[in-house]
Amino acid sequence: MRITDSAISLNVPDVEASAAWVREHLGFTEAMAADGFASLAHEDAGMNLIYLRTELPTFKPAAAAGRADGLLVVFTVEDIDADYARLVDAGVEVVTPIETEPWGERYFQMTDPNGVVYQLVQWVEPTDPQYAQ
Repeated sequence: MRITDSAISLNVPDVEASAAWVREHLGFTEAMAADGFASLAHEDAGMNLIYLRTELPTFKPAAAAGRADGLLVVFTVEDIDADYARLVDAGVEVVTPIETEPWGERYFQMTDPNGVVYQLVQWVEPTDPQYAQ
């Protein structure tokens, strides 16, 4: 199998609200859109974000047409502290303030207007010697 592209598809009540949020705060651009649908791209993300309006009649399989609950959309970044400051200054809703795990995962979490959780991560030197390489 040769994978030629990747995307993650999220069901949300307000497609345009999530699409506008990732354009404004994460630098995505709209690749295509239609009623109840938007596909957004970012040259560094390695995948597209697709938003589908919940209960869209064309969604298959219908049993999976609920909301994007319980899912984290995670991006690794180069300067987590600068991104955190920029997004806080922009009024983004931070649900987990920036913190560093003992194994070197420095991250924070935020939500878009539909409640989708996005996590930005930067890998740093572990503070616990058991995780040092």
